[in-house]
Amino acid sequence: MATLRRIGFAYNPTSDAAVELRERASGWATMRGLDHWASPAADLETLRRELPATDILVVLGGDGTFLRAARAVADVDVPLLGINVGKIGFLSKVEAGDLARVLERLGAGEYMIEHRMALEGRIIRPPVPDAPEVHIALNDVVVARGALARVCRLDVSIDESHLATFVADGLVVASPTGSTGYSFSAGGPILDPTARNLIVTPIAGYLTTIRSVVVGASVVVRCRVADAHEALVSIDGREDVKIAVGDTVEVRALDRPIRLVQPEGSLPFWDLVRKKVELLPS
Repeated sequence: MATLRRIGFAYNPTSDAAVELRERASGWATMRGLDHWASPAADLETLRRELPATDILVVLGGDGTFLRAARAVADVDVPLLGINVGKIGFLSKVEAGDLARVLERLGAGEYMIEHRMALEGRIIRPPVPDAPEVHIALNDVVVARGALARVCRLDVSIDESHLATFVADGLVVASPTGSTGYSFSAGGPILDPTARNLIVTPIAGYLTTIRSVVVGASVVVRCRVADAHEALVSIDGREDVKIAVGDTVEVRALDRPIRLVQPEGSLPFWDLVRKKVELLPS
């Protein structure tokens, strides 16, 4: 691996544990004379400004913090490493107590890079379908009902093939990385995170025989809102965009992956799944 010259720390400023971890990480970098910087993960402007000259971005927080940082590296290609200070933390391969040991391994170049498929979600609103709103997600793009407990009717297609009209609370289109998140809660399968597939899963579907399907990375999943009192699109759970009846959400795989740092000695994914599931409340 290339010599580590500059490292960034993106953190959750609302978490005392993450702020304390940021101080420890900055102290480690200072003692070794390593150029470094720190910013809240939600400060997209600062991340985009600092990332081009950065070798690795270390994220201090839970999965939500990691997904905010991933939004920035989707624009500026820098590898990400998550240090978990949340509860479950499927996206973070390192726990807070291992911070110093893992930073030493980064400094020594003792790590590998893993490629993760990301998603592009396009919101198409008639009568101007040629001017879509474009959003990038690492985990999932979700079309869901609004605050009122009224189901939506969603016409879903895979490329030019009509899959189903779901009467449901919504629809999750997830990446393999996102298969352990909302998609799994809605009944979808867990995929190896390095796979290139899209997972299409209705949320609380009414009288439907299709629970979840896995499709290839070359297809486009389209979800048109056929009927809804209120509907929205959620991008990685970090932002909600209101949509209306007649709007269509298209989801496709991005060609360029998001790169994740895997320090030597990291727990393999399926061992991590078993460990994290054991922590879930029964």
